[in-house]
Parts: sequence; C-alpha cells; structure tokens
Amino acid sequence: MNDMSRTIIPKSDQLNADDLLTGPITITITGVNIRAGQEQPVSISYEGDNGKPYKACKSMCRVMVSVWGADASKYVGRSMTLFCDPKVRWGGMEVGGIRISHMSDIDSAITMALTVTKANKKPFTVKPLVKSLPPPASPVTTPVTPPACAVTEAAGDQLKDLPPLPEVYKNLQTAYDCASMELKGRFDLRIQRYKTIKDIPLAIADQVYAWIRKEIDKGAQE
Repeated sequence: MNDMSRTIIPKSDQLNADDLLTGPITITITGVNIRAGQEQPVSISYEGDNGKPYKACKSMCRVMVSVWGADASKYVGRSMTLFCDPKVRWGGMEVGGIRISHMSDIDSAITMALTVTKANKKPFTVKPLVKSLPPPASPVTTPVTPPACAVTEAAGDQLKDLPPLPEVYKNLQTAYDCASMELKGRFDLRIQRYKTIKDIPLAIADQVYAWIRKEIDKGAQE
C-alpha cells in the first residue's frame, strides 16, 4: 500500500491538529512542563512524542484540571485520547484544533461547560478511557508421552511403520515394549543367553524381531 499519511505530516516543534487528520491518538503522559507567562504555558510530553509535545490550549487545560485535579505531577502515567476538531475557531475562522475525547483514571463520563466565546459556553464531555488489556498468554502445554504399547491393533499398525534393517535393534526394542507380559516372558527365554538386545547377533535379531512382530500382530487380531 502506498501510504499518503506520511506526506501530510506538518513540520513543527509541537503536536498540532494537522497531525491528527489521519485519526485520533491515545498518548501516555511522561511529564508536564509549566512555564507561566508563555503564550502556551503547558507542555505535555508523552511516550513516542519524537520531540513534539502536546501544548494544550486553555480550554483543554481546564478539562484536565476538572478531571484530574490541579497537581500536574499526578498526570504522569495517565493517558488520554486526542483528536482533531475541525470546528475549533480562531480569529473568527474555523481552523481546527486539538480536543480531548477520553481520559484514563475516571469511572464515568464527565461533562463541563467550556467557553466558546466571551458570551457563550457549551457543554464538553470527556469519556473514560479503558486501556486495552494484553492478549492472554498462550497456555504452555507439556508434550504427553504415550504409555507403553498394549497388545492392540494400534500396536500392530505402529510396528508396520517401523524402518527395516539396519535399525533392527531399535525395532526389536520397540516391539518388546509393545509386547504383553506373557509375550515378554517368552521373548526373554529366547534371548536369555544374551545380556541385552544389542548383544544379539544381527542375523538372529532379525529373526527374533520377525517372530515377536508376528506374535504381536496375532494378538492384535484376537
């Protein structure tokens, strides 16, 4: 997608209404700098501001004081949603301005009267901002090790998929694990001269494997 939004970002040392033409933003405050006597005395820094703080107008400063109180040090860590209101007037013209729509740390909507002109006030409402919760972590699942094979049709199917020689010893061990106790006893009698399965000569191991596999298949069919 060829995104045009980057081409219309105004160059400025502060966040302005044109920055919000593509939609509202929610900011988390990191600091509030107050310089009395300045034309824009309140400068609000926020996460990811890229050196362009939000310099709130008097009306929005009144909103913050009404909602959060006068102590600006308590604003740090709180969040609010800013949007561009194209109806904001300056010098008798609609030039647009930044307004606050939602604020954190309130339980319900708050409505107050804000001055529009010297002789006119209008109600202004701020809604509670509910911070989205992170998605739940995926449950950690522990791989389940299947129990030792029983003499069932599934055991016969498992043995059919086993690879041929030269892994006959591995096959033989798997077949032994799948055998019944009675079949294990008969198997032990056949190889009692050898200490372990791997001690069985290869040719004999192949024969024993064929025998125990046949017995397991027979048991699966019964």
